[in-house]
Amino acid sequence: MTFKEPYPLSDGQLLDLFLSPIRSCATYQPAFGRSKQGVSLSDFRTLYGGDPFYSWLGLDDPMLYAAHKAAGGLTSLYRQIGVGAERLFRHILRVMFELSDGQMLWQYQYTKPNGKLAAHTLDALIRCDDLHEEARHRLSQWIIAAQSPLSVTGATAAVDGVVFEVRQGYKSADSKRQNADLRFGMRAYQAGLIPTFVILSTQVNQSVIHRYRTDGMVVLTGVLSDDPTQSTFAFLEQVAGYDLAEFFQRNHEPLQTQIREIIALLLTP
Repeated sequence: MTFKEPYPLSDGQLLDLFLSPIRSCATYQPAFGRSKQGVSLSDFRTLYGGDPFYSWLGLDDPMLYAAHKAAGGLTSLYRQIGVGAERLFRHILRVMFELSDGQMLWQYQYTKPNGKLAAHTLDALIRCDDLHEEARHRLSQWIIAAQSPLSVTGATAAVDGVVFEVRQGYKSADSKRQNADLRFGMRAYQAGLIPTFVILSTQVNQSVIHRYRTDGMVVLTGVLSDDPTQSTFAFLEQVAGYDLAEFFQRNHEPLQTQIREIIALLLTP
């Protein structure tokens, strides 16, 4: 299907949405268990230099501070790339499908191990009934295609929308996180929604992804494929009508410049 151009989205706006949380990493400082705002190099020298044991071992060296800063900073960078990816994906869906923020909101309550109630808010929701005819047809056809290989019986019949969890990558095999994801999948089907993970990269734990798909959840990854039930980029292009892969390709220079500047800062004591 061919969509009218230009898209009702500007590169400048999308770049700012994506990069805004990432820029916060430029000022990252390791906490060393002392400060949420982080500890500067001079404060680190005072902290570790004033510790007899650590100073005897030479742990008050600026290189150790640099290692802590790089390790924690890169973890923060990946986390903020995920935040940027979430904001970017949700904004594209909202604009291309002409949805309100309220229409895209979905959450459910669950009981924590300590007995207290908590709420899990997902990243985006699209209901077929909220779309105009052409978009509703595209999404309905995608739902049918996405359901076909899923190992779920009965539960898929009443699906009338999609709820999304967006991530930049998924390498974790943490059991607590997997249990939370599987709970999300179950609650989504109970609400008549197909649970879908949107991953922008190809950096995923294949055993976890296989488990999710086996348990009836759709997982889109950053593969450059024409299959919208497998590829995040194909889904956005064919169903939402926006070519996100092309956006990243034509803006790779400012994106790389910003990321590399932040990495350089994180590697500097």
